[in-house]
Amino acid sequence: MEKSSNPFVRSLSRAAPVGGWAEPVYARLRGWIVDTVATREKFGIDYDAPVGDAGLFGPDSVTWKIHADFPGMMAGGIAALMLQTLHPRALAGVWDHSRFRSDALGRLRNTTTFVAATTYAPLGHAERLIDIVDRMHARVVGHTPEGEPYDARDPHLLTWVHCTEMAMFLAGYKRYRRAVLPDGAEDAYFDETRRIAQRLGARDVPASAAEMAEYFADMQPELRFDQRSRDTLAVLDAMQLPIPIAGVSRRMFLGAGAALLPEWARLYMKRGRRQRLIDRGAAEALDRIGPAIRAAMSEGVGVRSAARCGATRDCLHFD
Repeated sequence: MEKSSNPFVRSLSRAAPVGGWAEPVYARLRGWIVDTVATREKFGIDYDAPVGDAGLFGPDSVTWKIHADFPGMMAGGIAALMLQTLHPRALAGVWDHSRFRSDALGRLRNTTTFVAATTYAPLGHAERLIDIVDRMHARVVGHTPEGEPYDARDPHLLTWVHCTEMAMFLAGYKRYRRAVLPDGAEDAYFDETRRIAQRLGARDVPASAAEMAEYFADMQPELRFDQRSRDTLAVLDAMQLPIPIAGVSRRMFLGAGAALLPEWARLYMKRGRRQRLIDRGAAEALDRIGPAIRAAMSEGVGVRSAARCGATRDCLHFD
């Protein structure tokens, strides 16, 4: 990732505390980020009330801490989408029934809203979003080009989608937040977050890091990287972002996401030496700009939810 000639962009890699001279910079960055990830749908989620409602997880959870890191979540989400292209039946549902090819950003925004709501929102809102997604899944049925039937409510596919997301969110946190995780935190994260997948109908969801590794090893014979996979990644690569220097930002997050992929997935996708070097450069760029992104997004739904539960923002990180 080459160094930008834009002085504003260069300033983002030199994070300063919120307030003072840095606040206008952070305000502009925050506006761009919110405009990019905020859904245009009106889900009516209130993160401030009712007071005391801890939602699905609460301030003592590992999930709140992992999901509070915006750079890690963005890169992890991209990596999860890349992994999901490897399962032909899961990809067929997206290909046939979603607006992803015509409105990739809109679909990503709705996914971001779902993750935020199920993580931080009061229980009623979280359960309402889960119910909305379940009703949407009920309409996603069909056949792959090879004639294999698929159903978005299939517990097997629900588990696949969930595992790709949680594994990559955790990988993003570890790679870009670089915090030392307490003993047992990874196992706790997978054990906590599986309740979302289970409420959607998933079964046999991994509850520990060891189970997650075993799950991906068992799934590999079902996976393939075909033309639909390539076309889906091409949609991501061409996605238009409503921000200045959108091409640079998109390439950074795509590459930073690809850098999180496990080795077996890189081999499936045939990401060669040159592409891996580009991914590594993008990851280094996200490392540099990460502190500024965190500072700009320091008053998000996690902080509001902590206040709702009578906790401080300290509940959102390990260190």
